[in-house]
Formats: sequence, structure tokens, C-alpha cells
Amino acid sequence: MGFRKEISSEVPTLVHFFAPWCLPCKTMSAMLHTINKEVQGLFNILEIDVDVKKKLGRRYTVKSVPTLLLFKNGEPLWRHVGMLEKVELKKIISELT
Repeated sequence: MGFRKEISSEVPTLVHFFAPWCLPCKTMSAMLHTINKEVQGLFNILEIDVDVKKKLGRRYTVKSVPTLLLFKNGEPLWRHVGMLEKVELKKIISELT
């Protein structure tokens, strides 16, 4: 499924812009998948490697990784750059989904 189709879903999609060399990104990825299991798939996760998908990173003004964007029906609902504590991230996702 393509990027536009993923973010256009009625089910919220959390886009994680990352880079393979970024240690905080690896931590964030694991945390996102854990949270998604805990909330029983309340949202989709789409991980975008900014080193591979450079145009997509530029389109969404990703200047630092990890960057998270939450979309629903193609509309951005929330954006965050950097790390978050699991409890804080889970609360934000629960409130927005």
C-alpha cells in the first residue's frame, strides 16, 4: 500500500520518520510497536527511512529524526520531533485515535 493511501485511512496512521543509523529511532520504533500491541491495533504504523525516501522527508519538513506524524483521513493530527516517554506517547495516541 502506498504512502498516500496509508495516511488516508480512517484508522489513524502514525508515520515514524527514521534513519537506520539513529539509535533513538530504534528505541522509538520498538516503543511504537509495543504501544500498538497494548492498545490492540488502534492505529497503523508506517516507518519511513529518510535516507531512502528523501523527497517524502522534504515534503513533510523532516529535519531531525525521529519525527512522528499522526494522520487520519489524510489530515495531520499531531507532530513531534525527538524522543518521548512511553507513557506520554501512549496518552497522546489514545487521545487522538
